[in-house]
Amino acid sequence: MRQLKALIVPALLVIAALAGHPAQADEGMWTFHDPPTAQVKEKYGVDLTQQWLDHVRLSTVRLSNCTASFVSPNGLILTNFHCSSTCLDEHSTKESSLFEKGFLAESREREVRCQTQVADVLMGYENITERVNAATRGLDDKAANDARRKTLTQLEQACEQASRKDRKTGPLKCESVTLYAGGQYWLYKYKRYSDVRLVFAPESGIGMFGGDPDNFQFPRWCLDMSVLRAYDADGKPASTPNFMKINFSGPAANEPVFVSGHPGSTDRLLTVEQLKTLRNVDLPQALLRGSELRGRYIQFSKAGIEAERITEEPLSTLENSLKVRRKQLDALHVDAMLARKAQEEADIRNRLSSNPELMRAIGDPWADIAHAEQAARPLNLPYTFLESGAGFNSRLFSFARTLVRGAVERTKPSDDRLREYRDTALPRLEQQLAANRPIYPELEQLTLSFSLERMREWLGPDDPTVRQLLAKESPDDLAKRLISGSKLADPKVRMALWNGGQAAVDASDDPMIELAKQVDERARAIRKQYEDEIEAVVKTASEKVAQARFAAFGTSVYPDATFTLRLSYGAVKGWEEEGRYIEPFTYLSRLFERATGVEPFAVPKSWLAVKDQLDLTTPFNLATNNDIIGGNSGSPLINARGEIVGLIFDGNIHSISGSFWFDEERNRAVAVHPAIIREALTKVYKARQLLAELQ
Repeated sequence: MRQLKALIVPALLVIAALAGHPAQADEGMWTFHDPPTAQVKEKYGVDLTQQWLDHVRLSTVRLSNCTASFVSPNGLILTNFHCSSTCLDEHSTKESSLFEKGFLAESREREVRCQTQVADVLMGYENITERVNAATRGLDDKAANDARRKTLTQLEQACEQASRKDRKTGPLKCESVTLYAGGQYWLYKYKRYSDVRLVFAPESGIGMFGGDPDNFQFPRWCLDMSVLRAYDADGKPASTPNFMKINFSGPAANEPVFVSGHPGSTDRLLTVEQLKTLRNVDLPQALLRGSELRGRYIQFSKAGIEAERITEEPLSTLENSLKVRRKQLDALHVDAMLARKAQEEADIRNRLSSNPELMRAIGDPWADIAHAEQAARPLNLPYTFLESGAGFNSRLFSFARTLVRGAVERTKPSDDRLREYRDTALPRLEQQLAANRPIYPELEQLTLSFSLERMREWLGPDDPTVRQLLAKESPDDLAKRLISGSKLADPKVRMALWNGGQAAVDASDDPMIELAKQVDERARAIRKQYEDEIEAVVKTASEKVAQARFAAFGTSVYPDATFTLRLSYGAVKGWEEEGRYIEPFTYLSRLFERATGVEPFAVPKSWLAVKDQLDLTTPFNLATNNDIIGGNSGSPLINARGEIVGLIFDGNIHSISGSFWFDEERNRAVAVHPAIIREALTKVYKARQLLAELQ
């Protein structure tokens, strides 16, 4: 209860940052086509010139799961340790884990391919709002939703086709971006590097020092860093003239700093009814399922060192998710916050009273969303378990569904397909299917059996799909038969089915393919019903809410995060916590004082061996008041000169409420200090060649 009070109460004083009002304080995840230059100039006296913005944009990298930055002219990429965990997992076995041991390529020839990773750089953007609006104008909600999806697919495809003929840009990856919940539509144009290789990662013991107990806490002592490299289509290190130099001295207290990154998702512009659905339905269900799965993982990991090794990464990911959702739920249980949100919606309506024409045009979109949220309740569980896959928690099943649906969808015109199978999305799907990642049958059996049990529990034993699958087999028996009989762990088998198309999938007797076929008709029907009756209504209504917001405030309110490039501004700052000031810097000496010798507080042997050589006054981690969220992991912390002075890897516990609002007094971003990066590479890992390239 003490933590809950600290998380919520001060935020009520600054909750004007919610959707209804222009941004206050050092808040906001601003797009690069609408940067907060005036605010930054007024508060910090820093001129964010177009040259500065362009250089930062072209030096910032979006990974498949995180943010990163170019730090040399030869494609070197700096990001977090946990952002490279999948790559480490790809090159690990039960007997030997790179996640646990770390990795250093002594030369470029020894850098190893991260098979499912991509690196995207935002080269440009184009406002396509009018073209999307023109395609949907005058249509009912369902027809508008269909037309909107088709138009976005067509625009993406046309963009990519044009780029292939453009000698200046070369081939680009074009993605439609929805801002302000449909108030704006943009095309973002990326240069994509599909060949990304691992250069360096420390041991998990220091890369994740403190584990789940320290997650979202500060002070921290965590070397959450790794280094990758992008390669071009010819297999050579990418030429990246736009890169940011690292200032290993780091920033001073109160120095203005900026975060350029790809925040994943915020819900600051949701309506009251949408927030209530999160509070009453989505978050509690996810927490119940996730908490029980966490217990299964922990119990499984105690079976031996190999079991512990193969559960370390998925357990860490799940624990992070649980902590985020738990604190989000705490925030949404403060009635005063929702009351304030309701008042803000009323304020926007009152402002509209001076614009009767717009009022007549949009009607009452808040009520439309409320009705849709209620109508969605009966679909929630079957959609979650059957279409979203909560009933089939298995990587093998995920492969099977991709193959089964891909075979059907690729026979259709691209703009008539499910969006995830449009032509522009296929190269990424093929990359993931072809990747030779280790799959552990015992772990697959655990997760699939668990999810089948929960589907039977939540949908009931008389649900048609539950009876279809579990009338004669227990969840354990079915999971064992499916996992042991499937050959989809072999990427050659997967690619043969993918390339063979419908005929190959129809002829397959793989039990996981057969399962995907069995459940696909009903899952598709539920999805179609949801898209036509719920999603279509909400999208149309959300566009109208955005119109009302623009009429009231213009774009002085920044859009919600969408895993697209944003800029946050702030300063290096600590904060007050229950009458105690939390300093913004931690130092190496305290790492050894805090260590217990037992995970997750065990310092790796490599560090203990050179302890007497280390400068214990070296800054380790630092805190700033930049506005960040998940997806910002790996973002560069940048000074006014455009130098990297930190590596974002976490926020404090108060930052989790940033899903819904920003509290300048307590929300803090946490970064790795560049001085500890240099100290570690020099004295612990002897990575002189890498350090020379970084310098």
